[in-house]
Amino acid sequence: MKILVINGPNLNMLGIREPGIYGSQSYAALVGFVSDVCAQHGVKAEFFQSNHEGAIVDAIQGAYGVMDGIVINPAAYTHTSVAILDALKAVSIPAVEVHLSDVSAREPFRQVSYAGMACEATFAGHGFDGYRMAVEYLIEHHG
Repeated sequence: MKILVINGPNLNMLGIREPGIYGSQSYAALVGFVSDVCAQHGVKAEFFQSNHEGAIVDAIQGAYGVMDGIVINPAAYTHTSVAILDALKAVSIPAVEVHLSDVSAREPFRQVSYAGMACEATFAGHGFDGYRMAVEYLIEHHG
């Protein structure tokens, strides 16, 4: 099984950006954590992070016919990007949404997830462990 792990804007600033919300570990630590989880399950993972909406759309489209699943943390684009929603719908690759923080307990504008409308499941508020949950979900349902 091959999974594309997509991380959106500002996730490259993990460990620096609001550690009280997002934790004190770096983006490199997140990639290492998810890589280890995937290796334990015999899953190949590719990682993509961008602060640019169109680049995320391009990565999703590039997964068509190549990847078996997508784990996506669209970050701020969660609440604004119909383009990411449409890209996920277009490729029809099983996708799972992840958020480090519990977005349901945050500001009112964070209550709508456009990307989540094209995802089979969402794991929010579990920190790095949410990515493990997403990978295991894809394995269980599509592996």
